Amino acid sequence: MPPAKKKSVSLSVGRGEKQSVKAGGGLTAKGRAKYNRATGSKLKAPVTGKVKAGSADAKRRKSFCARSKSWTGPRGKAARRRWKC
Repeated sequence: MPPAKKKSVSLSVGRGEKQSVKAGGGLTAKGRAKYNRATGSKLKAPVTGKVKAGSADAKRRKSFCARSKSWTGPRGKAARRRWKC
């Protein structure tokens, strides 16, 4: 049996499902909800504020920053700025 293929979800800046590069480049709450409904995922909002060192949010930010280190496109750079990487 072949592995299950993830469902492709079409998200748009115009429909308010993701932010423009200028606004920070991530998904909005509406976009996360649409993606989660379509794929069964549990995406959370980005960690953008000040966090206590060692907290779950701080660990999540550190993990995201490590994973996204190689993102060089405009959306990736904007997302990394928004997460304060």
